[in-house]
Amino acid sequence: MKSLTNYLAFLSLVVLVSLPTSVLAQDDVTASDKEQPVPEPTRFSSQHKGVFNGTRLSYKVDAGETYIGNTEGDPTAAIFSFDYVVDKEQGRPVTFIWNGGPGSSSNWLHMGGYGPKRIVVPSDAEHPGAAPYTIKDAPETILDVTDMVFVDPVGTGFSRAIGKGEKKDFWGLTGDANAMAAFIAKWLTENNRWNSPVFLLGESFGTTRAAAVAKILLDDYVINVNGIVFVSQALDYQGSSPYVDDNIISYVTYIPTMAATAWYHGKVDNSGDFEAFIQESREFATQELLPALFEGNLLGDEKRAELVSELQRFTGLSKEYIERVDLRINAFRFAKELRRDDGIAVGLLDSRYTEDERDDVAASPRADAARAISPAYKASLMHYMRNDLGIDWDRSYFNPADPELSGNWRWNPLPEGRTWEPKYVNTAPDLASVLRSNPTLKVMVSSGYYDLVTPFFDAEYTLNRHGIASEDIIYHYYHGGHMMYVHEPARKALLEDTRQFIQTQTGKTD
Repeated sequence: MKSLTNYLAFLSLVVLVSLPTSVLAQDDVTASDKEQPVPEPTRFSSQHKGVFNGTRLSYKVDAGETYIGNTEGDPTAAIFSFDYVVDKEQGRPVTFIWNGGPGSSSNWLHMGGYGPKRIVVPSDAEHPGAAPYTIKDAPETILDVTDMVFVDPVGTGFSRAIGKGEKKDFWGLTGDANAMAAFIAKWLTENNRWNSPVFLLGESFGTTRAAAVAKILLDDYVINVNGIVFVSQALDYQGSSPYVDDNIISYVTYIPTMAATAWYHGKVDNSGDFEAFIQESREFATQELLPALFEGNLLGDEKRAELVSELQRFTGLSKEYIERVDLRINAFRFAKELRRDDGIAVGLLDSRYTEDERDDVAASPRADAARAISPAYKASLMHYMRNDLGIDWDRSYFNPADPELSGNWRWNPLPEGRTWEPKYVNTAPDLASVLRSNPTLKVMVSSGYYDLVTPFFDAEYTLNRHGIASEDIIYHYYHGGHMMYVHEPARKALLEDTRQFIQTQTGKTD
């Protein structure tokens, strides 16, 4: 899954910035530091007021470290989180929020999606330019119905391995999920919130993590979660791996996203109804293209010609190109091919974005046009932490992640020394297990039409099987990309959908 990870990492292509001085805590932990006594956790607290969904609230932001440890009680990691708490009453829900990567801090969902302040970038996928950027109140966010805890995994943000912990302990599918589950259990204990409704909300790899964490919470900590929100679902990676040759599933799951992208850029007939066109692309992908790809070289010439014409109708690509790729359209190459005649590549994380690349004959984009928003998001968080939250700390905020993380990430779910035949990452069985054990649990799935990294049809393909009941999944679609909240109407819709989901799951609907 290196390619998926690399493309998600485009979100964070900005230089690391160190915050100003403080003597409250040690800087990044090194091997020699591990032998020194572990200091007390560092925290920054501030009081705030705001109006959210028409309700005036006073809330506390407690930003700082929570230590998790080994079975002997020795600290192994300091997990930094931004805790937005209105009231510590047991009946008030608390939602744990994280981004993905792996190797992403919570910056994106914090400053773009769910935080009480938001960075303003152009809603129409235009380049946001350079600083100064606009940071505004976000009265639409969900603080009126839930407290929020934005979590940075080890090696991102201010979170570090400490004491007897080592980076590699947390940089892997299993270690990461175990650490996040341990953090949640510790947070509930330290904040006396064990009887509060618990929600998990993750984006991209953060959804992979959320499914695994839900199972660990139930199996190891005996904690039922009340609901899970997937933003840009990525549980079974087969359907989101178009760079793997002869991965038939990816040639099917990406068709509706390519159709939406071609519609947006005017490369197909977009004079009709968008939703109807997308539904037709779904039906074509499963009922026509999938059987043909399975048939392989036994496919007849007449049927092949029909498929070429239909693929052209939905993707906007030339018949010659579709013939050359043998009906198998690589979605990442599609991003370069769709507007090749214009010398423009469309974005991967959000195909509404475009970039005029120098190399007009490359098979796929050399970069992701949607990375244009990264500096704005980084600058907004740095400014907000210092000026609103009072975080004045001599420690680098890793966004992007610790430079060593990507190359040392361990996808193998088995312990060291156990043989393992590589396969696609898949935590959907974890979700299925939790859903069967907890019949009150529901999952909200939020997808952007223009996401060429985690396609919305793959979410349907994944969650409509694996023994998951259809009534347990609630789908929502938005006219945005991977970070659909970049598009202002989509941001507001996402927040309202999340609010209603939490209220329904806690029985607090009006």
